[in-house]
Amino acid sequence: MQAIVKTVSFIGISTTEIEVQVQVLNGLPAFTIVGLPDKTVAESRERIRAALFSMGISLPAKRITVNLAPADVQKEGSHYDLPIALALLVAIEVIHQEDIAETLAVGELSLNGSVAKVPGILPAAICARSFKRTLICPEECAQEAVWAGENHILAPANLMSLINHFKGEQLLPIVKRQHSEKTVKQTDFGCFSDIRGQMLAKRALEVAAAGAHNMLMLGPPGVGKSLLASRTPSILPPITPEEALEITMIHSLAGQMTKVGLITERPYRAPHHSASLAALVGGGTNAKPGEISLAHRGVLFLDELPEFSRQTLESLRQPLEIGKITIARASNHVTYPAKIQLIAAMNPCRCGYLGVPEKECGLAPKCGRDYLRKISGPLLDRIDIFIDVPDVKLSDFVLSHENIEKSSKVRERVMLAREIQLQRYKDLPIMTNSEANGHELEHYLTDSAKEILYKCVDKAKISARGYYRIVKLARTLADTKGEGSILDEHVSEALGYRRLQIGVGDGKKYPTG
Repeated sequence: MQAIVKTVSFIGISTTEIEVQVQVLNGLPAFTIVGLPDKTVAESRERIRAALFSMGISLPAKRITVNLAPADVQKEGSHYDLPIALALLVAIEVIHQEDIAETLAVGELSLNGSVAKVPGILPAAICARSFKRTLICPEECAQEAVWAGENHILAPANLMSLINHFKGEQLLPIVKRQHSEKTVKQTDFGCFSDIRGQMLAKRALEVAAAGAHNMLMLGPPGVGKSLLASRTPSILPPITPEEALEITMIHSLAGQMTKVGLITERPYRAPHHSASLAALVGGGTNAKPGEISLAHRGVLFLDELPEFSRQTLESLRQPLEIGKITIARASNHVTYPAKIQLIAAMNPCRCGYLGVPEKECGLAPKCGRDYLRKISGPLLDRIDIFIDVPDVKLSDFVLSHENIEKSSKVRERVMLAREIQLQRYKDLPIMTNSEANGHELEHYLTDSAKEILYKCVDKAKISARGYYRIVKLARTLADTKGEGSILDEHVSEALGYRRLQIGVGDGKKYPTG
């Protein structure tokens, strides 16, 4: 007897339909799974055997062969348990093939027969919808799956309830989106009004948010660099439905959907500086997305930037340039989206007090130069805004609350600038100036602005990448003012933010590389 059930294999955020074929023949008792299964899939034999036994179903003393086709695609994950079990139930004539002919199943089986939660439900639901199939998924994942559309979804709590459904003895309810649409709230980002002083840094953050530009803050400990970064999501514009679906798919594949619903806020990820290369860019046994993909369409905050390993930092070069990350493995290549806004922070030196009178160490200014050299020039070249965050004066703590802008006010200005960019790029697959081709923005420069920019580029030996990043940053500054052209003042401010050379506290300037 032979049976077939459909399931999926995940390749990045895309899916490939997999056909689970089960054949039961006379011969020596055996239970074999072929078709490039990993160890997790191979172990499904024991989970399935125990789950069926808990329901009083024993496997026949025959040769059972499970083929996962196409055979040249690596099969990873525990979500193959349910489709293999269903195909096996058809092969031993517990349920009929026509019952599952137009279904797509994903789910892990527990030893007692319950269907456990698995990652990647949303991409699987989208795949099922595209092939007009009924999705069979764990009950716990039902409200995640329903965001793919109003396709037919069966969400059994256990394997027995699914068998009874197919036999017509206990019909499972059709899953519908809950009227109280639950959404995943990541965190309370606070308000810009929590930050006292640091007017220049707050202005730079507003500009960075307006065009999704990368930014590096440099200052001694305790001046508010982390606080500034953590408030950045509160001034970013709301995400579109398409972005929300894409972000949720990535988190679903990473197994980080701890709550029911769609993620409707921009991600904010702040990994510790001890994070490994695989943790940041993705990888591991199942090539899961890393922090850079989990921050897609949001903010990736790297505090104590020089303390990250050199290899980890250098892995950011390509994603910051092209907005995606490809994890190369021996068997295949997996690509995840990684359109992030990088916000980084660092101390001016290892002790942290370079340039602060009576606090800096005796190695100054050499310690500052050595500390900065831990960050390569090519990585710094991909950062648009460099800003000094100085000590906060006591008088800044006692300012009236009436003189401090709230995030809602700043967010309004950011959204106006973003709307201008959306209209400019409405025919292109980009949304912000940071994603645009700098060459196509040059015609917005006035003649006098070009002259200022060309002189600075020649004098400071700025790279071609740096030149176009200055143009894009100047375009964002013009958008914040509602200007159609890039004027002298916009280029001058962009050059000031660019921080072509970083001071290290002794009155001199030293190259960033």
